[in-house]
Amino acid sequence: MDIKTTIATVLKDGFILVFNQDKLDIVKTAEALLAAGIGNMEVTCRIKQPLEKLSRLRKELPDFVAGAASLIDWPAMLKVYNAAHADDPLPSLQQVVDAGASYLVSAVNFSDAGYEKFAGKVPMIPGCGSATEIVSQYSKGANLCKIFPAKELGGPAYVKAIDPAIHKTISLVPTGGTNATNIPDYVGAGVLVLGGSFSMTDKATLAKIIDEQDYKLLAQELTVVKVLIDRLREEKYPTLDFAQASVEQIAKTTGRDFNIGR
Repeated sequence: MDIKTTIATVLKDGFILVFNQDKLDIVKTAEALLAAGIGNMEVTCRIKQPLEKLSRLRKELPDFVAGAASLIDWPAMLKVYNAAHADDPLPSLQQVVDAGASYLVSAVNFSDAGYEKFAGKVPMIPGCGSATEIVSQYSKGANLCKIFPAKELGGPAYVKAIDPAIHKTISLVPTGGTNATNIPDYVGAGVLVLGGSFSMTDKATLAKIIDEQDYKLLAQELTVVKVLIDRLREEKYPTLDFAQASVEQIAKTTGRDFNIGR
């Protein structure tokens, strides 16, 4: 899957689910997302056996856009962590790409070496906490920049405050604390894609989904999120059909650049 197709899917969806539940089946979760009209999710490497689960997902649903997240692209830190967790080590960028990752996500910045190897080939979404980090990571090849932890950084008000500093050019993906209450404010602040985990679902409903392995109910919950994001983006960009628009058309209409073809 090429970089433009992957980014187009993420932009079309407007949402990236953080798959961080070991008690849910990864393929059935992806199928629930597809039923909700969402064609991607990020598989966090904080779950057990992330490489095996990512490989299985790509094998059983080859057209589904599966990213890898919670990556540590810093060899010294990765070495220390893996020495202490030899039974379940964190994979490298190369390992998740080999397992079939369509895009790469981190809660922190990617290294220069990571960009040299993967920028322009695999979409990269680094975690950023300041306007300087956003501009720096974008300049090295990031396609979108993850704002994390979004809630603790200030939520929609933070995004709105730093957007002028980046000249409203780089597409931000707030992740952490996103929910139906603040999604309208994020979209209003110019956000095109939001990240969110299963915590967006109330605890009782999520417990039912997990305990009963009710993927139909999960699809219903995800549909609510998708419909909300679609409606809000349509209101903000009435001339833009995200379901059909190309990456270039989205960039032209929204003013956001996705770092393709540099």
